[in-house]
Amino acid sequence: MTDTHDTGAMQVDVNLVRQLAELLDTTQLTEIEVEDGSRRIRVARKAAQAAPVQHYAPAPSAPAAQVAPPLAIPQAETGASAPASTANAVKSPMVGTVYLSANPEAKAFVGVGQKVAAGDTLLIIEAMKVMNQIVAPSAGTVTAVLVENGQPVEFDQPLVVVE
Repeated sequence: MTDTHDTGAMQVDVNLVRQLAELLDTTQLTEIEVEDGSRRIRVARKAAQAAPVQHYAPAPSAPAAQVAPPLAIPQAETGASAPASTANAVKSPMVGTVYLSANPEAKAFVGVGQKVAAGDTLLIIEAMKVMNQIVAPSAGTVTAVLVENGQPVEFDQPLVVVE
């Protein structure tokens, strides 16, 4: 009877571990932990998410970014046209810190007036030491960059307008 209480006899749900690993891939998280009673499963990966950011760094050949002031200031400057211009804004899917380029020496991913294709990297949001690429949902032209490099952002905050 002592075998069932032995800590070495823990049965691992392999399907659950696979589902958690897939969840890491789709959410770009580096670690996830699930607890069920006395059972605890933690799936983690080393900072493998940084590699795609470095992969995309040499690709952009955009002109120097023209960064607009934070969202509250453009509305005051542009008056009634500001709400219409943010209608097509790509919004932050998370809380974090915005970076407009892959590293301080690199050019910005996009600038005002630049044409982008669906899936092009617009900027990066760092959340919990993970660099998350924010991509263009559709092809268009960048008409406004509503955040500054290194600025903290909130969930659902407008970041870049692509029309």
